[in-house]
Amino acid sequence: MKEIEPEHIYELIKDGDPSISPDGAWLAYSRAVIDRKSMKERSRLILASIPGGEHRALTQGDSDTAPRFSPDGSQVAFVRPDERGRKQLWVIPLDFGEARRITDVDGGVADHAWSPDGARIAFVSDVKPEEDAAPEPGPEVKVVRRIRYRTDAGGWQGDRFRHVFVVDAESGDARQVTSGEGDHAAPAWSPDGARIAYVSDAIEGRDTSWTAGAFVVSADGGEPERWAPGVSCFSQNPLSGAVAWSPDGGRLAIIGTDDPVLGDPRQSYLFVADRDGARKLTGGDYSPVLPAPELRWTHDDRILFLADHRGESYVCEVDAGGGPLRTLAGGGAQSISLTLDAAARTAAMRSTPPDSAGDLHLVDLRDGTQRRLTCSNDDYFAGHLPGTMRKFTIGRGGMEIESRLVVPPDFDESRRYPLVVDVHGGPHGRFQDSFDSTHHVLATAGYLVLAVNPRGSTTYGPNFARAVIEDWGGEDYLDIMAALDEVCDRGFVDDARLGIHGYSYGGFMSAWAVGHTARFRAAVVGAPVVNLVSMYGTSDIGVSFGEPQWGGTLAGAFDTFVERSPLTYAANVDTPVLLLHGEDDQRCPIGQSDEMFVSLKRLGKEVELVRFPGCTHSFLRSGHPRMRVEYLRRMKAWFDARIGPGE
Repeated sequence: MKEIEPEHIYELIKDGDPSISPDGAWLAYSRAVIDRKSMKERSRLILASIPGGEHRALTQGDSDTAPRFSPDGSQVAFVRPDERGRKQLWVIPLDFGEARRITDVDGGVADHAWSPDGARIAFVSDVKPEEDAAPEPGPEVKVVRRIRYRTDAGGWQGDRFRHVFVVDAESGDARQVTSGEGDHAAPAWSPDGARIAYVSDAIEGRDTSWTAGAFVVSADGGEPERWAPGVSCFSQNPLSGAVAWSPDGGRLAIIGTDDPVLGDPRQSYLFVADRDGARKLTGGDYSPVLPAPELRWTHDDRILFLADHRGESYVCEVDAGGGPLRTLAGGGAQSISLTLDAAARTAAMRSTPPDSAGDLHLVDLRDGTQRRLTCSNDDYFAGHLPGTMRKFTIGRGGMEIESRLVVPPDFDESRRYPLVVDVHGGPHGRFQDSFDSTHHVLATAGYLVLAVNPRGSTTYGPNFARAVIEDWGGEDYLDIMAALDEVCDRGFVDDARLGIHGYSYGGFMSAWAVGHTARFRAAVVGAPVVNLVSMYGTSDIGVSFGEPQWGGTLAGAFDTFVERSPLTYAANVDTPVLLLHGEDDQRCPIGQSDEMFVSLKRLGKEVELVRFPGCTHSFLRSGHPRMRVEYLRRMKAWFDARIGPGE
């Protein structure tokens, strides 16, 4: 049996973004593969008959994504880049006629939604400010007027904002519906097609917070109205939220939060709202997934949504009038895609269990049964057996700390193995019951991988998530070390060969750990936060995210910022450190790794910095495939040279 090597990224096929037809007879989805010659991801749309018919190509493009069935099921809208690389909206009839382009917008297309009568499509697009005069030849200055002038995903934003548009599905005539300062997302048509609800951060204080709201505007444009001002959606992560109309058009279902402290989309709630206020329908143990793949208010007054609980995903429902949450299907895997037929009896979702890269499943919501619709990677995993995930929980400080231990496929408890602790991002991320490339590249090479969800992790309830705020490197660090102690006591760990890896907040924690313990013989620190002082002014979320997480403004909490910065403890580091960082990272700017590298190098420590050109903070998920493979290669090589796989 072969190892799952870093190059597996080239081999795996990704079937995702499903859309089920209103009558439940058809499923459209995207299939993406990496072209080894061009090193680009190629995707086209596939059409499958339900329940178990033929899968065949619906489109022939190189980058076709985001299929959405029209209300009558006769055609599919999708996104395809134009000759300038701008994403545009296309429509193709289900009878395999010619696809036709219906938009030509400079800012590209995202978040499209059909009107109830199928005559129009709402979408969002970037709108640049009008220039007073044509630019002169040569370089131009960039003027900054607000704190939020760039994002990690979009780079320089300046005075550009994302607005809602409506396009005629037949003629292609488009008009802008919203205006002003603020970004907009997730448009949803009212049942009569007269209004559009959406999520926007066009609110007071948008420059220094993560707060957004739910708004309603006429489909013809006009003055928007904010509904449920006590409910906040989320901005900058990117703009994240979801709204759905009640069948009578009088109320909205909103995914957001009313927590003034923990404003993170990974800990969200479901609300029912009207113009005057809102009522929370869910507690914090089941957190609705954002961005929401589908949020549905049924004619019998139920609301269906996808939620995460303790690192597992479920299709859930709750009565709009209140009552207990019910799980209809799921568990044992992570799901990020959900689509429902018109009757809300059948669903399709993409699920990724711990031992597979993910498949599409058909779900009968009446009894919760699931049937796999795609098996594109079965041949690969037949020859590359993944590691096995084991879960365990320890009690510490009145909290239950859940961990996942990934062991080699041929694991033998009588042997002793090197172990790598992996730390997730966030701090409000979490490890889930899902396939993690990092874990399986290491586990199939002979390592144990310990993935802890310390306090601060989401899907374990709001109190657990809040417990990390203003305490980075405190009890969260001790949770991780306590879980490590538990595993080391089991006898199959060679505790003289321990490593640690983390990315983003995980990079913070891995850098923090080697400054506070000598237990680790190797550390790989990915895109870290190491200096809260410089992070505050250089990150795209340094103010909006940093102030509530770290205890206030830089001026008001300077000493705390210094105390909780891993850079402060560089002199204590004896562990060899490999820093891996994207050069275009705006979330945790590469200067964070530069500072750590220079400090450790000047102190005579063993350290290496690898810079990934053209890569943002999210490049491990969506960046150039060669860079993603290179990250895994260098991580594994660093551990191989210092703690070695096997005995």
